[in-house]
Amino acid sequence: MHRLFVAPEALQDAVVVISGDTYHHLSVLRLRVGDEILLLDGCGGLARGVLRQVSRSAAQAEVLNRWEEKEELLPLRLLQGLPKGEKFEWLLEKGVELGISAFTPVVSERSQARGEKFSRWQRIIQEAARQSRRPLLPTLEELRPLSQALAQTTETLRLMLWEEGSLPLNAALPSDIPASCALLVGPEGGFSPAEAQAAVAAGFVPVSLGKRILRTETAGMAVAAVLQNRYGDFGTR
Repeated sequence: MHRLFVAPEALQDAVVVISGDTYHHLSVLRLRVGDEILLLDGCGGLARGVLRQVSRSAAQAEVLNRWEEKEELLPLRLLQGLPKGEKFEWLLEKGVELGISAFTPVVSERSQARGEKFSRWQRIIQEAARQSRRPLLPTLEELRPLSQALAQTTETLRLMLWEEGSLPLNAALPSDIPASCALLVGPEGGFSPAEAQAAVAAGFVPVSLGKRILRTETAGMAVAAVLQNRYGDFGTR
């Protein structure tokens, strides 16, 4: 059954109006009147519906039944130093698949900020969540300076990928499941010493992944997989 995200308020209606990007995806799938679909509000609410009307610009689906789903993932926020080109888009897609709950793009000394397309980033997250069958839609925060991102971090376990004076990742992971985790990854070239010191002062533990130096778009994904395997839903049915 095809999965489509709609606004939370729209899913409360007995007949859900589908428009915008979601309708475009429905059109690409060539769905017709009478086809059943699965509607998600991105907050854990799901509804099985059947298409009753399909026009040139919108569709209507009658809700047949509703339910709630939760995720058994470790709540994980990725604070990512903005990389070059379109690497952040790749990070968003793969991060959603690996169970990241929230993304905070960060401007640091070695980042190359440019005209960002926030709406495009949101569409990438939604499509990745749909494809990977996640009932909850990860959040995307506005691009912000590193200092602001550090000051606003509230997660209980805070890890920073930093190759200098750091602990092996396994040595920094607690035996008990943390309530939440924030993972800080630098852009190409990493963080400056002053930035790393500021992160440590904000409660981040510098960790490394051994002798190899991973690219910025690889490092965060590798750690996300390790964390979900240890604390999250990897290995469950």
